[in-house]
Amino acid sequence: MSPPIVWGPELAPSLLASVLIAVYLRRWVTVRRSPDRAHAPVWRLVSFASGGLTLIVAQGNPIDELGDYLLVMHMVQHLLLLDVFPLLLLFGLNRVLMRPITRRILWIERRIGFLASPWFGLAAYTLGMWIWHVPALYNAASRSPTVHLLEHMTFTAIGLLYWWHLLRPIPGRDRMTAMAPMAYMGVTKVTVGLLGMALTFAPKALYDFYADQPTYWGLSAIADQGMAGALMATEQVLIMGVAFGVLFIRGLRESEQQALREERLMDLQGRQD
Repeated sequence: MSPPIVWGPELAPSLLASVLIAVYLRRWVTVRRSPDRAHAPVWRLVSFASGGLTLIVAQGNPIDELGDYLLVMHMVQHLLLLDVFPLLLLFGLNRVLMRPITRRILWIERRIGFLASPWFGLAAYTLGMWIWHVPALYNAASRSPTVHLLEHMTFTAIGLLYWWHLLRPIPGRDRMTAMAPMAYMGVTKVTVGLLGMALTFAPKALYDFYADQPTYWGLSAIADQGMAGALMATEQVLIMGVAFGVLFIRGLRESEQQALREERLMDLQGRQD
């Protein structure tokens, strides 16, 4: 018989999400009342608030509690923290909304050097997913609340770092242009997608913790693992497909803008000569 599941949010993530939304709302209202109001559209507010709600849902029940019995639900939790939560937060930001902290962020990026580069974001996203899915570490995270918290903090941090370099709300020296974002995303999504495929077609259950749990929804441990791997691989492919289209259009636009700038510069030099 499946254990009963409790429904409801957890206190810590709910408080964190509330603080994030409150701070953002204050800044959004300030910009909305200024001459820069066009840079604070309602959709950005909705996106940021949805990111906060995603954190509450991901860390609350029933997802969190079901993750103790089903690997596929634990995977849902991880993908929400890794991709959905960071994406919604960053879509809510732009250079005007972030103006009060722009200099501080750029100062930090200069001080930490390589850690603020897209190369590090790429490596952290890929290696973070592969390393935490090593059976010994995954089992440890499932059994220990402290290791579990560290695992979730890692996924959230590398997700924010990874998507920051793709969306980058404020300009910076390491901002990727042209087709570089497509290569950046292609490498990570393929390598993480391969991890999902490995879980999907593994001949045996890799995680002892889930093999020892009561049967839930009639799923065996190997079927549960296969669903979790398929979910990971599918999510990576879907996000990659949508993002490729967006990034391709953005890359073409940036290339056209660069060509126009070069033409104007050549015309100006021609007049001066």
